[in-house]
Amino acid sequence: MNISTAEKLSGLSSKTIRDYEQAGLIHPLRQSNGYRTYSQEDIETLCFIRHARAVDFSLAQIAQLLTLRHDPHRASVDVKELVGKHIARLTEKINDLNSMKSTLEQWYNKCNGNESPECAIINGLNQYEGKDVHN
Repeated sequence: MNISTAEKLSGLSSKTIRDYEQAGLIHPLRQSNGYRTYSQEDIETLCFIRHARAVDFSLAQIAQLLTLRHDPHRASVDVKELVGKHIARLTEKINDLNSMKSTLEQWYNKCNGNESPECAIINGLNQYEGKDVHN
């Protein structure tokens, strides 16, 4: 099948599909005219990648997952370990985002939002580790 069919079946854009090929995650056949031909296995791999990206796996992690997926002798403990590390990174990311949100909410709530040039948000952004950069 051609790339437009692969797009429809995988839910990915042709650019994304080509990017995944360039990253070595899929290996479509090349015809003599240079066109790519995608197999059912390629489509299944693209859907796998799309699902993995939806839960924020990196391309390097996806490459590891694909290697494990294709290994009939894989140990599920290896997959679980990789996912456990990913969950820990996501938890850290969530904590960082919550901290950023809290800081922004504090500045936002302190800002009068009126015609005055005084702005707690600008003042907060002017701070570096609790110290005013202008001092």
